[in-house]
Amino acid sequence: MHPFIQRVAHALALLCLVAAAPAHAHETLKLDAPKPNIAPTPPMGWNSWNKFACNVSEQLLRQQADAMAASGMKDAGYQYIVIDDCWQKSRDADGNIQADPERFPSGIKALADYIHSKGLKFGLYSDAGSLTCGGRPGSAGHEFQDARQYAKWGVDYLKYDWCNTGTRNAEAAYTIMAKALRESGRDIVLSICEWGNNQPERWAAPIGHLWRTTGDIYDAWEGQKDWSSGMTNILDMQVERSAAASPNAWNDPDMLEVGNGGMTTTEYESHFSLWAMLAAPLIAGNDLSKMDADTLRILTNKDVIAIDQDPLGKQGHRALKEGEIEVWVRPLQGGEFAAVLFNRGKAAADMKLSWDRLGLPADRKVDVKDLWSKKLTKNVSGSYASKVAPHGVVMVRITPVR
Repeated sequence: MHPFIQRVAHALALLCLVAAAPAHAHETLKLDAPKPNIAPTPPMGWNSWNKFACNVSEQLLRQQADAMAASGMKDAGYQYIVIDDCWQKSRDADGNIQADPERFPSGIKALADYIHSKGLKFGLYSDAGSLTCGGRPGSAGHEFQDARQYAKWGVDYLKYDWCNTGTRNAEAAYTIMAKALRESGRDIVLSICEWGNNQPERWAAPIGHLWRTTGDIYDAWEGQKDWSSGMTNILDMQVERSAAASPNAWNDPDMLEVGNGGMTTTEYESHFSLWAMLAAPLIAGNDLSKMDADTLRILTNKDVIAIDQDPLGKQGHRALKEGEIEVWVRPLQGGEFAAVLFNRGKAAADMKLSWDRLGLPADRKVDVKDLWSKKLTKNVSGSYASKVAPHGVVMVRITPVR
């Protein structure tokens, strides 16, 4: 589409949603339909970006769907197979988005049908700008057209990025796509990916089902690389955000790096445990068809997944930080708790969780289950102590004795 025509279409879409006062347009946006309740717990699935970046294809996506269905991941709760950037090639004469015919010769609907045949759900990527981050056609000015196309293809999940957006207002841009999806005739999860730059925890809950809180993660314990951050750096950015999360509205600290080789097995256990404490979407980013035993063991730990998926929907928070030692706690449905003793240090540490961190009286007796060792300790009162490996966690579920 000619850039001038695209700008006109974009402006018309905005006029459909924005009230008269242009200086405060983003404050007057309205959504006619409520957000569908299709993410009562954080979404679980797989996305192509962390491992494959732009090297996506129909064959790869079918392979990953096969592996999810056969490996035990589907049984553990994973359900979305999501193509990230670079699946799209162009638009036709009518402006309809077209998949890359060399990479996706059967078309997107055939791929969605195949993934659905495995009992899984299908996700797609687009961008609120004129171009995606990978330089492919974005959805600016085509939101309603694209949403209708996604619905026809059988899309269940849309990751919507924020590259090449110029001076667009984030809340307005994501509201337009949310409105388009709700008018598409199909319930589609909206994953807002504007990197936390515009404080989405303040406005995104009525619009999307999850929203990124940071730039991209990369496969390292810590560090900064361009716009990407290591796992512990991402974790630190979540500390003040816990109150914003609730069922059908989740903070998203970005996808999992478990199994991609940049961290140790112990560090990956910490990564997975802490994301579960954050009520984060559990979106795997490894090659599911080539998982080693430890990767599969971590990603399918049903006790840890149950914490992430707890229906109360309360995000955990950091209750204690003393140097390299941290305690994270999370309330669960039915009066239970989850806790993580987290050792950032390079030496093993003796750590203790006191009941006052949970709001329980010291004499209250509880059962404590270690979710990695599976050891159950009954009738504990006052506190729970454990030695924690360097860069490791002890993650427990705490059940008050009735």
